[in-house]
Amino acid sequence: MAERRWGLRALWAYHRFIDRITGGRATTDRVWVPTLWLTTIGRKSGLVRENAVIYVADGSNLVIVASNAGADEDPAWFRNLMAKPATTVRIATERRAVTARVATADEAAALWPRLDRVYPTYESYRRNTTRTIPIVILEPSS
Repeated sequence: MAERRWGLRALWAYHRFIDRITGGRATTDRVWVPTLWLTTIGRKSGLVRENAVIYVADGSNLVIVASNAGADEDPAWFRNLMAKPATTVRIATERRAVTARVATADEAAALWPRLDRVYPTYESYRRNTTRTIPIVILEPSS
């Protein structure tokens, strides 16, 4: 698990580097996975945080997974997002206002096959953790 987490962190650091030096104009999406930048506010610190997260579009909604690389605890960005669900995301250079909610069990059942196609490792994450990995639906807001 530690080796996998280290490798993912390195990959995300590279993704962040490419995004920052190009101002979002160039992304690694074409060689890896579709990625958005999720803004959250730290529920304890109050600091603005931005995390790269794999997504799929579902109509006007964006769908993300709080996998935390299959760890047994939710990622901090998910806890922050649940505390303050109104936020913004950035895809390349486009910003969108969204409101987050956790998918229902029926929605999750319908979305997992699509999410697994985009990132097949999600299936092993679900097998190897004791928690139910939340799917988060980001709905457009004004």
